[in-house]
Amino acid sequence: MTTLEQVEKLRAMANVSYDEARAALDAANGDLLQAIIDLEKQGKVSAPSGGGYYSSEKTIAAGEEAYKKNCWEKENRNCNGGETFISLLKKFGKLCFKMLRKSTTNYFEVLKGEQSKASVPVIALVLLLIFAFGVTVPLLIIGLFFGLRYRFNGPDFSGNTINDAMNNAANAAENLKKSMND
Repeated sequence: MTTLEQVEKLRAMANVSYDEARAALDAANGDLLQAIIDLEKQGKVSAPSGGGYYSSEKTIAAGEEAYKKNCWEKENRNCNGGETFISLLKKFGKLCFKMLRKSTTNYFEVLKGEQSKASVPVIALVLLLIFAFGVTVPLLIIGLFFGLRYRFNGPDFSGNTINDAMNNAANAAENLKKSMND
């Protein structure tokens, strides 16, 4: 159903009579853009200069148009490297699974001299650090002063960088203990 507002809007945009505007809107089932196109095809409205076109979309600035064209219109993907939310969730899930696998195949060992006194999966250490930080860290530090050493062991700890750092901490604790005894 064509309303008086639609007819007046079409008359203002296309510069046609009331009857022509009403007839065009009735033929287009109230679609203003289609009515303008039909009037243009009939020769009652001149085409926009410069090869432009009519649009019923809200006009946006040039910078916003470029952003919209580059980001929103590419297969409903956001501006995050062309990845959808579902693919990001899948990547996050894979990362979590990989971290869980690594934390269960690698171990945190407590050594007295060269003998292993305890060995727990890395995930146990991580959980202790998260939920009992105030107890775990002091116990690890006190253990250093009682001659305990710590190391990580497993397929992902072939490089000794972290174990070297832990040995340096144990050596520093021994040196501190010796300096206090002297």
